[in-house]
Amino acid sequence: MFYQLYELNHAALQPARLYADAVRLFYSNPLNPISHTPFGRSVAATAELFERTTRRYGKPQFGLDKTVVDWKSVGVTEKTVWSKPFCKLTRFERALPAGRKPDPKLLIVAPMSGHYATLLRGTVEAMLPYADVHITDWVDARVVPAAQGSFDLDDYIDYVIEMFHALGPDTHVMAVCQPSVPVLAAVALMEKRGDPFVPSTMTLMGGPVDTRRNPTAVNLLAKEKGIDWFRDNVIMQAPWPVPGFGRAVYPGFLQLSGFMSMNLDRHIIAHKDFFMHLVKHDGDSAEKHRDFYDEYLAVMDLTAEFYLQTVNTVFVRHALPKGEMTHRGEPVDPKAIRNVALLTIEGENDDISGLGQTQAAHDLCVNIPADRKAHYMQPAVGHYGVFNGSRFRSEIVPRIADFISSYGRQHRVSVKPKLVRSAKN
Repeated sequence: MFYQLYELNHAALQPARLYADAVRLFYSNPLNPISHTPFGRSVAATAELFERTTRRYGKPQFGLDKTVVDWKSVGVTEKTVWSKPFCKLTRFERALPAGRKPDPKLLIVAPMSGHYATLLRGTVEAMLPYADVHITDWVDARVVPAAQGSFDLDDYIDYVIEMFHALGPDTHVMAVCQPSVPVLAAVALMEKRGDPFVPSTMTLMGGPVDTRRNPTAVNLLAKEKGIDWFRDNVIMQAPWPVPGFGRAVYPGFLQLSGFMSMNLDRHIIAHKDFFMHLVKHDGDSAEKHRDFYDEYLAVMDLTAEFYLQTVNTVFVRHALPKGEMTHRGEPVDPKAIRNVALLTIEGENDDISGLGQTQAAHDLCVNIPADRKAHYMQPAVGHYGVFNGSRFRSEIVPRIADFISSYGRQHRVSVKPKLVRSAKN
């Protein structure tokens, strides 16, 4: 009943939030003389802080309506090009001149680990000048009716394979954090089957390929608690009246509590600073705080079966690096990968996926030629800096763009064709 109590508490606070918002508007209105005094700004700041810390944050928008291609500003339009109950594939279509040579197709596989795909807004924005970008826009499990069935790690891999088929040949894939394992598994299965739609390049960024290397606090928690603890303590049923009522999920608010507890003092200081920025009328700093936390506090539920299978496969059993991972009974063998160029990227100060965990993919993909594999460690960045921020844009993006442009169908190793088995459904 914990999820239901959480929803009840949120509903009970709704009148208080409305009152706080009204107080904020009254004491921040420039026509109110008190709004120009420290007292008025303090009252408005207190009201806004209360409202923001008790609200539920909805899914943010990407809001990317333009980019720069060939030193010219061009418009960008979001289009859904593939859809399933738990995910839609969004393309950021650029208004390029007719007859211009097309850029490489890039599939960015966003993490399904609590936050929405909009967390990679900066990643998409940085890659738009170089590629025809598509991103996996995962759906909040609480809004998917139970009648749509289950969704686990095997389904995730099937979705990835189907997306490769939808995008066609000579596609490039970038997996950010959690998707590194299922994307690597999907590519291995496609190579083993002789699938003609296998991607040209695979970029794995800050992913838990082998969490036995430099384990972080997240890795140690999963190993220490075991899968039964997670099943008994974090899995709940989606409450009425959401569309997914009755579905077993790992709630977003629990995930957010875990995220914030890792750096709780930092978040407390950030909110105290936000209050002082409002009192001092420092609008720019306050707006930066709003932008960051509007994104950070927007979380989604995960299906219980996906979450538990992922924790067990990746963090408890270490099935992929041990050679024990299977997909619907079929062994996942990274040694089958021969034609896909591999790039791995890590952050020096990553406290989620430790150094070496992503690089481990090179030891698994032994049949990729050495001149088609590359690894890069970005100094002075944490987990978030691997796929966002100034160092990402200036030092990582050029490497990814160069890697993608260097490998296409013409570089493929000849391999004996095998029977192609289509993905589920």
